[in-house]
Amino acid sequence: MATIGYAAALEQFHPTELLHYCQLAETYGFRGVMAADHFQPWVPQQGHSAFVYAWMGALGTQTSHHFGPGVTCPSFRYHPAVVAQAAATLEAMFPGRFWLGLGSGEALNEHVVGGVWPEPVVRMEMLIESVEIIQKLLSGKKTRYRGRYFTMESVRLSTLPDTPPPIYIAATGPQTVRFTGRTCDGLITPGASIDKLKGILANFDTGAREAGRDPASLRRMLQIHLSWAETTEEALESALTEWPNGGMNFPKQDIRSPEDFAAMARLVRPEHFQGRVLISSDLEEHRDQLKTFLDLGFDAIYVHNVGRNQEAFLKAFEPVIKDLVGS
Repeated sequence: MATIGYAAALEQFHPTELLHYCQLAETYGFRGVMAADHFQPWVPQQGHSAFVYAWMGALGTQTSHHFGPGVTCPSFRYHPAVVAQAAATLEAMFPGRFWLGLGSGEALNEHVVGGVWPEPVVRMEMLIESVEIIQKLLSGKKTRYRGRYFTMESVRLSTLPDTPPPIYIAATGPQTVRFTGRTCDGLITPGASIDKLKGILANFDTGAREAGRDPASLRRMLQIHLSWAETTEEALESALTEWPNGGMNFPKQDIRSPEDFAAMARLVRPEHFQGRVLISSDLEEHRDQLKTFLDLGFDAIYVHNVGRNQEAFLKAFEPVIKDLVGS
């Protein structure tokens, strides 16, 4: 059954405040949380960057949500062995509720440890090695690894869940999407045009079939950013002030600081959000957009309202969610 979940923007809110919003989200029918893993906010205005793994432990105790990071890069700030340990611990504490979302990373969060920031193809190769290490460790076997990018001495995780958590990869490019279909448990992708999303899902299915897997057995997760407020003018102001990065229609993986994003944000105009962030006070418009994505075949959609009006947003969307997926 399809679900609509809440995208928890740790870039925007104090972690305690955000826990409250996740509790409210559960009350209003949202099922599941995708939690941003950021070392810095996109722009200084957003103002936060709490440590997602500490925060998810609190989330597990204070809600009944299924949850995971959207997404962790297991290649720079974290060695993949540390990511495997964190994932095993959370799934052991909250059986059947945790999933591990992985991606190839962005300089905004990863360059803080120094060193060369590699080209996309290298980051993809690093992600592949990281997934291999994490899967081996989560199997419970003693593992040694020596790859092109990562080395791990012989080690076994001692605290393990009964069943390893599913691993989902955030991807849009054809090669990464096919790799995900071949080797992992599901796909995470951001909102985009219908044609682009159809192509992404087709590549995902192709990858699964190449490995002799049934695509229908794998998870398809979508994260969308929208701006809702009681008036469209307020919704537009929120998008321009709080989420100008949503209007930047170019690759952002190489940008290193919130200040650089803020400088670029001065060039963002309302029309730049077209097709990227739905800005509207009309709940029917938002409902229709969500239904379109569900009809494409996504079985979990995580919604991020970019404004500060989270309580009003969660309450307003309750009937939308009930209409689309039930209570």
